[in-house]
Amino acid sequence: MGREAAVVKLFYAPPSPFVRKVCICLDETGQADAVERVDAMGTPLDSGTIPVAHNPLGKIPCLLLEDGQAIYDSRNITRYLDARAGGRLYPEGDGLWRTLTLESTADGVLDAAVLMVYERRCRPEAIVSEDWLAGQWSKVTRALDAIERDWMDHLEGPLDMGVIATGVALEYLDFRHPDRPWRPGRDRLAAWQAEFSRRPSMTATVPRDMAVGRG
Repeated sequence: MGREAAVVKLFYAPPSPFVRKVCICLDETGQADAVERVDAMGTPLDSGTIPVAHNPLGKIPCLLLEDGQAIYDSRNITRYLDARAGGRLYPEGDGLWRTLTLESTADGVLDAAVLMVYERRCRPEAIVSEDWLAGQWSKVTRALDAIERDWMDHLEGPLDMGVIATGVALEYLDFRHPDRPWRPGRDRLAAWQAEFSRRPSMTATVPRDMAVGRG
């Protein structure tokens, strides 16, 4: 690791799928005990306890280093942590672009799914847009269709952050959108998810409110 600054704190909330990606990366790279985890909660309407002094966007996860530098956005954090551990989850060469593209696809599923949660959580019921919710869900279904069609060989190959992000995205859909089943017509993806969900880093990072019920 050379002269890199040590990781000091991870500002996080266990229900966040983007936080979960980072926690799985920590587990898979042997760094789970390298950070102090600090609870931080907020919404698009109120940053709450999220440390805006470190991330002015008011989002988690946010990684704080020993030298005071903050790294935010889950993809930046996982790239940093993986490089710090020797670079196992982002391959070198042309394979990197495939990993990054799958990770972006899975993160896009999460973006749409999280926005659907906020649409109902942050707006008065009278002005919730069902058309907007349907539009976000269409992004989810198109992405999952593409993964089922084009990415199963990658998912069934070596572990990388694209694979991890996909596993997190699928479990988040079960967590927050159980009334919108994604498995019908996607048998290979459903079978893969059932197996991947048993991975120790996945079972170790089940969000706290997911473990006791849907939040």
